Amino acid sequence: MSNWQLDPYHTQVEFSARHLGMMTVRGHFADVSATADIDPDHPEAASVEITIQTNSIKTNHEVRDNDLRSSNFLEADKYPTITFKSTGVQPAGQDEWKLKGDLTIKGNTRPVELDVHRYGEFNDPGMMGHRIAYRAETKINRRDYGLSFNMLLDGRMVVSEEIHINIEGELVEQKETAGAES
Repeated sequence: MSNWQLDPYHTQVEFSARHLGMMTVRGHFADVSATADIDPDHPEAASVEITIQTNSIKTNHEVRDNDLRSSNFLEADKYPTITFKSTGVQPAGQDEWKLKGDLTIKGNTRPVELDVHRYGEFNDPGMMGHRIAYRAETKINRRDYGLSFNMLLDGRMVVSEEIHINIEGELVEQKETAGAES
């Protein structure tokens, strides 16, 4: 097993929700970190931990972003992070896995399952290092995580309860430094 970390310059954590049941509103979190223990030849033994800074939410609309950070939704001042900690990995096909884990939002922890696809592996001992790129997708019900603000307009929910999550990222193997064993 090796220690891997997300390359923040090559990582995207995006989400989407329906607005009034008509339009999809997309956003992302700009501040995400992750560490993983991975054996590329045996990914089913991997473990992953992800931390997202809730204040880093962006939807390209400052008023909406501030509302999402407020007590109506994420309560970023009280709950500064969203976390994911894996509990297991199951093969699901060629370069495909089911990554199970615990997702915590606003202090509410629920099990989730992400569909993971490996895009590829790149090993440049020089500048770029050893990298593996993945995509992971899931859906959650925001109410399960205490995101229960609801408003109806003309009989339609302003924000859907179902939230789609899409993560793409490159993990970079961390080389052990001399003396790390002692």
